[in-house]
Amino acid sequence: MFSVLYIFLVVALLFGILLFTWSRQDRRYQSNDSVASAYDDWTNDRLLERLWGDHIHLGFYENPIFEKDFRKAKVDLVHELVAWCGFDKLPKGSRILDVGCGIGGSARILARDYGFEVLGISISPAQVKRAVELTPQNLTCDFQVMDALALELDNNSFDGVWSVEAGPHMPDKQKYADELLRVLRPGGFLAVADWNSRDTLEGSMNSLEKLIVRQLLNQWAHPAFSSINGFRANLLRSSFCQGYIETADWTAATLPSWMESIWEGFRRPEAILGLGPKALFQGLREIPTILMMRWAFARGLMKFGVFRMSSCS
Repeated sequence: MFSVLYIFLVVALLFGILLFTWSRQDRRYQSNDSVASAYDDWTNDRLLERLWGDHIHLGFYENPIFEKDFRKAKVDLVHELVAWCGFDKLPKGSRILDVGCGIGGSARILARDYGFEVLGISISPAQVKRAVELTPQNLTCDFQVMDALALELDNNSFDGVWSVEAGPHMPDKQKYADELLRVLRPGGFLAVADWNSRDTLEGSMNSLEKLIVRQLLNQWAHPAFSSINGFRANLLRSSFCQGYIETADWTAATLPSWMESIWEGFRRPEAILGLGPKALFQGLREIPTILMMRWAFARGLMKFGVFRMSSCS
């Protein structure tokens, strides 16, 4: 009995320390530098890469009841978005811009499986460096450090513009929409997938929901979330918009990703333990935020929105 009580007290103490650290040492957005710094840290410690593979985004589950390998689900999300947004209609050799490319997982699929010439951009130098390291020389991929709100690229210079789960990091959603569309050629294809908050027309947030959203913003360097309708309005309002913006809600198809991202640590314990005690603590530190994300998406407080443009050309 004493040993069980002792173990319980030790676990409770560790959990208390973890929650205290989590609540006191967040990664709240302060400037674009804070986003770059957060992603530099996540990239350099290699924890996300070793747990999640090449793709630091959610996965797609056709039937969430049935199990699917977490990493395969991430690859499947890329192919599903390609099909839904019309990228599969583009010929080989088309130029694609991947905005918020991470360590290059999507860019490599777009180049390898569809024959596109892909430029991936990230505000994180560490992500760009790692993307280059992971990309075989025979793939038509290039990666550059660049601010998505001030793209150093010509107007109408890409056949497709791709951006997955980058929008929450953008402090100016209208500028983000403008830049995505500015570099897209007439008749080109747009593919955006993002975490979006519930629309205010669907009901205002109560005190608990406000607290949850504030933590979701602060923990992962997000200045603000857009609603699906809100970002669609940003795209339509842009002077560079060339057609009709269509949206869809993929929350149900991506919801299993949150718990799967936790279970992955149990399936691949060597991925964490091989990086030492600090990585173990870091992995445990992310669990409260992931659980809150799962709760918010399951309750409709957050949604996974996808956006495409039907060109008038």
